[in-house]
Amino acid sequence: MGLLDKLFGSTVNEKEEKVLPWIFLTSEQQLEEIIKKSYEKPQIIFKHSTRCSISSISMNKFVRNYAVPEEDADLYYLDLLNYRSVSDEVGYKFQVLHQSPQVLVIKDGEAVYNASHYAIQADKILALV
Repeated sequence: MGLLDKLFGSTVNEKEEKVLPWIFLTSEQQLEEIIKKSYEKPQIIFKHSTRCSISSISMNKFVRNYAVPEEDADLYYLDLLNYRSVSDEVGYKFQVLHQSPQVLVIKDGEAVYNASHYAIQADKILALV
C-alpha cells in the first residue's frame, strides 16, 4: 500500500460503491402517491442540483451516511434542473421553501423534516423512521 493509499484509504478499485434504492421523481403525479404512501411508511425526497458543487458534496455525504433500511422508507431522487416544475410542486404541496440540495421526510402527508445544504444529516432522518 502506497503513502497516498494510507492517507486517503484504499484505491478506487478496492472501494465498494454504495448504491441507494433511489426512486426517480419525475412527475407531479408521483407526489400524490408519495402522500398516500406516507401514511404507511415515511417517504424521503432528496432534491439535487447536478450543476452545484455544494449539492454534489451534500449528496455524497448523504449517500455515505444513509442507513435507512429499504423496507422502512421509500427514497426519491429529484433532479431539480430537469424537473423544475416537480420541485416547485414539492414546495407547494409540503409548504417548504425551495432549497438545493434539500431533503424532506414525509409522514402522514406532511413534511416532518426539511434540511438543506450542509444541514442535511442522515442520522436525523434515521431517527424519524
